[in-house]
Amino acid sequence: MLVEFTKMNGAGNDFILLDNRSGQWRLTPEQVIRLCDRHRGVGADGVLLLEPSRTGRADWAWQFYNSDGSEAEMCGNGARCFARFVQRVTGADGRLTFETRAGIIEAELRGDRVTVGLTPPKDWRLDLDLETSRGPVHGHAVNTGVPHLVLLTPDVEQAPVAELGRELRRHPAFQPAGTNVNFVQILEPGHIRVRTYERGVEAETLACGTGVTASALVCARIESWPPPVKVRVQGGDTLEVAFTRDGDDFHAVRLTGPADFVFTGRIEI
Repeated sequence: MLVEFTKMNGAGNDFILLDNRSGQWRLTPEQVIRLCDRHRGVGADGVLLLEPSRTGRADWAWQFYNSDGSEAEMCGNGARCFARFVQRVTGADGRLTFETRAGIIEAELRGDRVTVGLTPPKDWRLDLDLETSRGPVHGHAVNTGVPHLVLLTPDVEQAPVAELGRELRRHPAFQPAGTNVNFVQILEPGHIRVRTYERGVEAETLACGTGVTASALVCARIESWPPPVKVRVQGGDTLEVAFTRDGDDFHAVRLTGPADFVFTGRIEI
């Protein structure tokens, strides 16, 4: 079948977006893998399908696939791209909502900058000591729509993101679902640098929105930082995480960053 698509990226985290409001596409994992293949397909970290709301509680819904064909609950950078895509193909105004497996996401659009309201963080596990083949590591876990592990490091450029990230992604402490792994360097109060090994992509990506959020919230909690927290990602962009805080509880978590159109096309799958 011939599929029309739009390629987008959010801070370097890239996606293929399909307008599936008619319900015509039912992609298999193998088709998703083919689309995301950077040599034989379009190339992307994931595929997002625009669909009608399933519950009537939001304007739209999405179907989100990782590049390995698995479905994911949430993606912060994908959410920003999805919001701009919806605006382009439907004529939506500057605010919209859509359903994800993590809950209903609200988006506000201002040009190529998009703010998405994320679900409140949950499943906090601070001060974890984990055994690895490289020795013990100390980290903090939280779910910001999907599970994340945050490791603080003095020099993120020297961090073994691929090797240690791959091992920790499947660590027994995070089974059966596994986790994403973030390596975080504090640049100054309220400003961090993050590199992320993404579950489902099974590699480091140039940015991870939920990972940016998890890293910012962990640092805000353990360092007692006020909002917003600025986060520089591997792709070079700086994102911003805002929130309200009541003790150890975080509410109204918002992620702001770019969402850019790259190109459109058609591909046979």
